[in-house]
Amino acid sequence: MENHDNAHHSDQIKLNLKSRLNRIEGQVRAINRMIEEDVYCDDVLTQIRATRSALNSVATKLLDHHMKSCIMDKVNNGAQEEAMEELLVTFQKLMKD
Repeated sequence: MENHDNAHHSDQIKLNLKSRLNRIEGQVRAINRMIEEDVYCDDVLTQIRATRSALNSVATKLLDHHMKSCIMDKVNNGAQEEAMEELLVTFQKLMKD
């Protein structure tokens, strides 16, 4: 994993992300139980789709924060090219499956 500066997330953002991730953790545990209990496959897949959607929502929130804080800090400090390169790498990471 690459080493970058710390993100400096506000307490509100941390609380929001943590709450979302706790719900996702619960969804993953539910999927595990569903498989253990031989729940109908389509129902399990529906739960997996909902969990994936929730993870995408967390990623979107985090990306929004990253662009408005970390990337803008670099732009405001005169490192526009570095900021754009970092943003490109970030988008490439998100687009990989």
